[in-house]
Amino acid sequence: MKTTLVSTPTENRPINWNLTSGPALLRNAEKVALVYFLYTAVMVSLYRQPLARCVLAWTVPLIAGTVLALETRYSSSWSGVTRDWAVLALILIAYRQVDWLGSVSTPVSWQQTWIGWDRYLLHDAGLSRAIGALGGLLPSVLEASYLCLYAIPPICMGVLYVEHRRDRIDRFLTMLFLGTLSAYVLLPHFPTLSPRFAFPGQDLPEHMSIFRAINTWLLDHCDISTSVFPSGHVAVAFSCAFGLLRALPEERWVYLSAFIAAFIVFTATIYCRYHYAADGLASILITAAGWRVTEVLDRYA
Repeated sequence: MKTTLVSTPTENRPINWNLTSGPALLRNAEKVALVYFLYTAVMVSLYRQPLARCVLAWTVPLIAGTVLALETRYSSSWSGVTRDWAVLALILIAYRQVDWLGSVSTPVSWQQTWIGWDRYLLHDAGLSRAIGALGGLLPSVLEASYLCLYAIPPICMGVLYVEHRRDRIDRFLTMLFLGTLSAYVLLPHFPTLSPRFAFPGQDLPEHMSIFRAINTWLLDHCDISTSVFPSGHVAVAFSCAFGLLRALPEERWVYLSAFIAAFIVFTATIYCRYHYAADGLASILITAAGWRVTEVLDRYA
């Protein structure tokens, strides 16, 4: 007697919410993050930072790797979902660690060139006039987009959940971490001051808003002082956009919306004088290179 096997169409199969069926203890995105933290720990040790800071630098990858491996070993539905979202906090930890590798208090030579490019863009090319044409509306939108930058990664994660593509979260996070952390690695090696500090009172926006007041307070009290090149904000924004392109290539409106948001953030960094245009351009090139790397890796996966 023959047994007939009936295949179930892929569309009708329930989504596999368990991402731990494979042998790997860590997802690809988590491996990228741990490599970054190990790099930071090595550099902090080489820079002969205080012992407490060195111990903490080595503790971060140890604890993170152990917790993630244990979650894989004893995974449940709720812990897997928690893991998806909790790893986003690693970006903030990585950003704070940049300050452990140095700081800059005076402008460096290439900033004189960069400010010339910005002034051409803002004044000669008319960017400032175009943004201020509607009064305070567009400046407020730009300041708000800059303020809400770190809401973009969880929003992108939410989109993947809404689209029932949790199985592609690692693809998104791998791009997010690779692009963002690559920019963070470069920050200590290009010590630069924000243009609003290097050239105080010059080229500032004409229109002020509550969003600018919040942004400047946060930057004055909570930001790192190591460098602004390349731009961390632009790196996060474009890494998210490329991440959605990688995770949801069939949903054109989704990743195009993310790229539009990223360009708005890029424009905000220039107009609001938080960054030079060169800072954002460098981050765009870094994230684009990271996307190409992930595309190559996907072919050999």
